[in-house]
Amino acid sequence: MAAVVGLRALGRLCSVALFLSQLYVLSGRGSLMTTKHSQPQSAFAKGLTSTSTNTPYFKEAESTEIPSYVTKCPSNGLCSRLPADCMTCNTNYSCIYGKLATFDCKVKPHVHCVDQNNHEQENFTVNMTCQFCWQLATTDYVCTNSTSCMTVSCPRQRYNATCTVRDNVHCLGNRVFPKMLYCNWTGGYKWSTALALSITLGGFGADRFYLGQWREGLGKLFSFGGLGIWTLIDVLLIGVGYVGPADGSLYI
Repeated sequence: MAAVVGLRALGRLCSVALFLSQLYVLSGRGSLMTTKHSQPQSAFAKGLTSTSTNTPYFKEAESTEIPSYVTKCPSNGLCSRLPADCMTCNTNYSCIYGKLATFDCKVKPHVHCVDQNNHEQENFTVNMTCQFCWQLATTDYVCTNSTSCMTVSCPRQRYNATCTVRDNVHCLGNRVFPKMLYCNWTGGYKWSTALALSITLGGFGADRFYLGQWREGLGKLFSFGGLGIWTLIDVLLIGVGYVGPADGSLYI
């Protein structure tokens, strides 16, 4: 009987020991798993920290593009003789209109010029007439031409033109400006040819056909020049320049 009780007690001790050993192993695995999972997390956090502190810096690339005005500027030339597009000048508000005045100027970037002693300089003075660009003579600027207005009309028609000052001319204000100009263009029609056709073949409407006025040409053709009356009238009108090309251009 005592042996049976001893065996039971020994079995219980073994069960307790087995339980304790399993508990120890489980506690050891738990700490290992915690260690394994904590390492990637710390590495991830470290990565976030390094990303936030080491922010990539993108340096702006320096512009190496050469401005278009440089092609107009002679290298190592006299600064006072540079074209107007190669310099910037301060406005002289004390100048008198129409009189010569001195302006303080500075060369633009990428432009190199020298003084009278062949020394490179950036600041210099320029003498120019005190007047705005739109007040210049017509020979000092170039304007766009219109081919859609009538040159032969009463009163004479005007059109909106865009004018640009020539490079060698200095003036105040904008170098590109709008201006109302009289229609003044040609389509290649010759006044002498039109007059000759009106005198010789005017009775058949050849002068009107030449000028692009085909309706009037047909009228003269089928009426035999209006029995000669229309022909004489056209000779006079073309002779004085009253009748011109149908497209509204001038004779050449």
